[in-house]
Amino acid sequence: MDKLIITGGVRLDGEIRISGAKNSALPILAATLLCDGPVTVANLPHLHDITTMIELFGRMGIEPVIDEKLSVEIDPRTIKTLIAPYELVKTMRASILVLGPMVARFGEAEVALPGGCAIGSRPVDLHIRGLEAMGAIIDVEGGYIKAKAPEGGLRGANFFFDTVSVTGTENIMMAAALAKGRSVLQNAAREPEVIDLANFLIAMGAKISGAGTDTITIDGVERLHPATYKVMPDRIETGTYLVAAAVTGGRVKVKDTDPTILEAVLEKLREAGAEITCGEDWIELNMHGKRPKAVNVRTAPYPAFPTDMQAQFISLNAIAEGTGAVIETIFENRFMHVYELHRMGAKIQVEGNTAIVTGTEVLKGAPVMATDLRASASLVISALIAEGDTLIDRIYHIDRGYECIEEKLQMLGAKIRRVPG
Repeated sequence: MDKLIITGGVRLDGEIRISGAKNSALPILAATLLCDGPVTVANLPHLHDITTMIELFGRMGIEPVIDEKLSVEIDPRTIKTLIAPYELVKTMRASILVLGPMVARFGEAEVALPGGCAIGSRPVDLHIRGLEAMGAIIDVEGGYIKAKAPEGGLRGANFFFDTVSVTGTENIMMAAALAKGRSVLQNAAREPEVIDLANFLIAMGAKISGAGTDTITIDGVERLHPATYKVMPDRIETGTYLVAAAVTGGRVKVKDTDPTILEAVLEKLREAGAEITCGEDWIELNMHGKRPKAVNVRTAPYPAFPTDMQAQFISLNAIAEGTGAVIETIFENRFMHVYELHRMGAKIQVEGNTAIVTGTEVLKGAPVMATDLRASASLVISALIAEGDTLIDRIYHIDRGYECIEEKLQMLGAKIRRVPG
């Protein structure tokens, strides 16, 4: 198992390109199953979860064609089996996203209950209840969700999400695209990745309005036609590199991104003392060598502060001037990185869903272990500022969400290298 060794104390400086968004690419890949011909998806990030999704398609009889720029062409007409097996699904929660498209297009699906990061309860019951509202008959047995469409196919339905769910919204929206009649999704997720998926479906001929609001209306169509689509930039990768620059007192320009999709994060970075300038597809952060100021953060569904940036801001507060409170309202088990940061000398006290972080001028390099995707990013950020070497184990979590993280950080001057386990 690979590890990262980081020697801290280098102020980051330079420019990097932001990759396509994993959390957008995965539902868009799933949505290609709805099409009646070949679809091309561009700007895919080179990540393990993307590879797993493409491998899943291969198991189902689809043969994706990938070019050197990591665009992929998928023709779902060659599908041979409607089963998503446990050995692939167990590593990736997003695999649940093939459920809605398969039931809507092919009339049935058998999808293993998903795995992924251990960051708390993320039940699939919203996905199941949404499909049942559209007439699907669903049994959960032997660790698999077994779903069948009613005779004549899925029917449009009104569905209210008890809790805001990004993947739940995406799954039901995809299924509704081919259902008969109108579907109205209330208390829907508003994330940019939901809008990106809706735009992809519209490019294939779907009739969708309201994406980006809490009420999405879908008028089902008989078929979706081939299209070519480019995945949006990754707002969490963008935010992570900006925080890394802020923590080291450096200057970083991130290109091929979109400043409008992480305004809550940019506002907190300005509050921490960063100078931020933006263009249409770039953001530059400059700390001018200063130490950040501690900030208070409360996670909430978009457009509020994203849970996927919570761990990175705990790392920022750990070396900032003052004390900041980080309140996690989305996932109940998302402070596991705190105990690893303690090993580096961070002063963090967890009380329920709140982490009280008192900044310290110096963190010390130490052996630490990644516990989930974003927690691992916080360890990398802290290692960049720590005295001495930090050895980060279990970095397969990092590889699930960050494309070529060591190469990009090296381009900014960081002393980081990957070593085999």
